[in-house]
Parts: sequence; structure tokens; C-alpha cells
Amino acid sequence: MSGHDFLFDCALRLRVRCNLEIFERRALACSGLKPAAVAVTLIEDEESRPCFVLTRRAARMRTHSRQWALPGGRIDAGENAEQAALRELGEEVGLFVGAERVLGLLDDYPTRSGYVITPVVVWAPHDARMVANPAEVSEIHRVPLSELEHPDVPLLRRIPESMRPVISIPLMGTNVHAPTAAVLYQLREVAVWGRNTRVAHFEQPVFAWS
Repeated sequence: MSGHDFLFDCALRLRVRCNLEIFERRALACSGLKPAAVAVTLIEDEESRPCFVLTRRAARMRTHSRQWALPGGRIDAGENAEQAALRELGEEVGLFVGAERVLGLLDDYPTRSGYVITPVVVWAPHDARMVANPAEVSEIHRVPLSELEHPDVPLLRRIPESMRPVISIPLMGTNVHAPTAAVLYQLREVAVWGRNTRVAHFEQPVFAWS
């Protein structure tokens, strides 16, 4: 079976949930980093293909404007990662779902800009509709999960500023970089295929460090 064979159905939902349940995820102590969460949202397109939600940040954003991202943001006081991810999913793309839609968590990822991100995998309803919040999001895309199955996923390169390899994934006619690329690669490896793959060691490009 390949990623092209999956349908957005109960079998895939069960597969992802089970893979995440047996995965021994790694949480990172914040220790100076700000806690954040992203919603890694599985959703169907008009052809019933399983997709993930990818956004492009609005040009007016103070940091990381126009970058490709997963819906997410800082974890507020009194929230856990799941609550923050679902809140941000509603605020950014107008998709409001309950905690029962959370399938599990991936590894925490520390960013150069001072955050530790917890990826929360969410299963969207069949009739899910999304509307971009123009203050935060300029574009919303449903990207087929099969795009992560291409042989050039992931792309790794070396930079003089770091000993760690920079990870990126070719999507939407461009290269999507870490942290988004790292999270999506682990989504494929762990949630879809049940592989014990780690990604926190992958580097971000220098332009994303601030």
C-alpha cells in the first residue's frame, strides 16, 4: 500500500490514532522557550483524498510573515497543547472542533525563534469548511497526504551556520522548511506508517531563526 491508496475514512482514522497511541513521543522542557502548539489537521478534499491543512501567514504579521505554516500559536495560561491547537485552528481558519477530534501528539520541536512546539494531530469532520482570518492567514490549502510520499521527501542540506541538516519538503511549487517541514515529515513517518522517526534534530533555515 502507498500513500496514494488511502481514503479519508474510518480505517485511516483508526490507523493514525493507533500509531500515535503506541508512539513514545518526546516532550521537551521549556526552560526559557515559550510553549506553543500547532494543529496538524487531517481533512478530505473534493475527491475524498486525505489531506493536511497548510496555511500561508499574512504579510502583515510581525514575525515570519508570508511563511508556510500549520495553524497554531502560543499556549495561553491555563491551556494545554490540545486546547491551544484547537483554539488556534478556529481562530486562523474558522474550523472549530472538539477535543474528541484529537488523535494524538507528535514530538515537541524547539525553534530558533524561542518556542517549543507541540504538534497536535486533529481529524476534521467530513463536511469541514474553512475561512481564513485575514489578520493571520493569507491562504489555506488542503494538501493531499500523498504529497509526502514523494521520493524527494525530505530534502536535507548543510549550511555553514549549523552542524545540523536543514530539512525541507517540496510543496505548493516551493520548499516548505522547518519547523513545518519537520512536523509534516514526522506525520508521515509516525502517524501514517508507524515508524519511530525523530525530527527535533533537524535545523531551520537561517531566515527563520528570528
